Amino acid sequence: MIKLDNKFLDKFVGSEEVKNMQPIINIADQMLREKTGAGSDFTGWVDGPTNLDQAELTRIKAASKKINKDSDVLIVIGIGGSYLGSKAVLEFINHTFENEVNNQKTKIYFAGQNISSSYLNDLTEIIKNKDFSINIISKSGTTTEPALAFRHFKNILVNKYGEEQANMRIYATTDQARGTLKEQANSNGWESFVIPDDIGGRFSVLTAVGLLPIAVSDIDIDQLILGAKEAQEKYSQADLNTNDAYLYAAYRNVLYNKGKTIEMLIGYEPGQTFLNEWWKQLFGESEGKENKGIFPASAIFSTDLHSLGQYVQEGRRDLFETVIFFDQVKSDLTIESDKENKDELNYLASKKFADVNKKAFIATSMAHYDGGVPNIILNVKDMSTRALGHLIYFFEISCAISGYLLGVNPFDQPGVEEYKKNMFALLGKDGYNDLKIKLESRIK
Repeated sequence: MIKLDNKFLDKFVGSEEVKNMQPIINIADQMLREKTGAGSDFTGWVDGPTNLDQAELTRIKAASKKINKDSDVLIVIGIGGSYLGSKAVLEFINHTFENEVNNQKTKIYFAGQNISSSYLNDLTEIIKNKDFSINIISKSGTTTEPALAFRHFKNILVNKYGEEQANMRIYATTDQARGTLKEQANSNGWESFVIPDDIGGRFSVLTAVGLLPIAVSDIDIDQLILGAKEAQEKYSQADLNTNDAYLYAAYRNVLYNKGKTIEMLIGYEPGQTFLNEWWKQLFGESEGKENKGIFPASAIFSTDLHSLGQYVQEGRRDLFETVIFFDQVKSDLTIESDKENKDELNYLASKKFADVNKKAFIATSMAHYDGGVPNIILNVKDMSTRALGHLIYFFEISCAISGYLLGVNPFDQPGVEEYKKNMFALLGKDGYNDLKIKLESRIK
């Protein structure tokens, strides 16, 4: 399903360097599997694909059918891992212009991932004359961005349908037993789904967090889970000769120790854009601690070759690229001949667009390699839902191993709380008065 190609790595990383990583990889694998490493309370995703609660999965499918039946729109409210995973799958699998061609299916829009009044007003206008439901995703229910969006759209829902009917259109994905959102769900009779205690947000796409919105979009979640199950089995042994997910982690670590501190995830399909965004949170939030970590960036080629290509080719040599290339695309197109040939493209006549895209990929990787940029190539069989499930698990397991190789806890995010404290203080939340005084003195 996924094959790591190292032909554009050989002059940067020697085979002995990779071989020497095996003992450290073994230790990292043991820490992960035996739950002896930092953050081990949040490793439920490791066996998640085979340990999915089947009753919960049945309820997810039933809820998705109900939403499809009674709602033109589903507003999914969440931020970070509560939003990026499902958004990535929807953008990757669905039609490029899904909401334009989607006249029969429930349209899905996201909110709570920002605090923009312009965005909220525009989305409010979209749903004005439509039947809609809400899927609010939050462990606590008090995270500022989604909580504000939920308050706004819940009020619209109540005003439109009345409180009793509105409660039947709210679906809460939250903690199993505690938290403000769970209390609201219990008191109002909202159907609720569980964010497992042992799975953090950025690893949660294959739980109800991602699966409910994905199912509402008529994507086959069984195929997504099947791909992840296959990956779970494939990457269960630590041998770098057979485990490409661990090999990816090993290459990243060697390159990092040689001063390659920026990684660009590259795609050649625009549908990969939000997969890149999900990947950036996964690795950035997992590794960026204690003044360590590879900075995650991304681009879609050949589009971004016309904006970032110059820098990648000749800028600072502190970056490397991980390129995802799909051997089979969702659909293809033949280039036609033109009698006048004023654009001088007849030499491409009868070729497929996918073939031209592949040549662009090879040419670019060669050029960047020659320019001093290591390229890790991940060849993926196709763009199916099953392959995507496999790829998601591939990155999750490699991220965990990468974090342990780096010597950090890959499953916490203490730095994220700092901006929240400052924001609470500046907005006048109770309990933050001393901090408010300090901050206001700094911005006078």
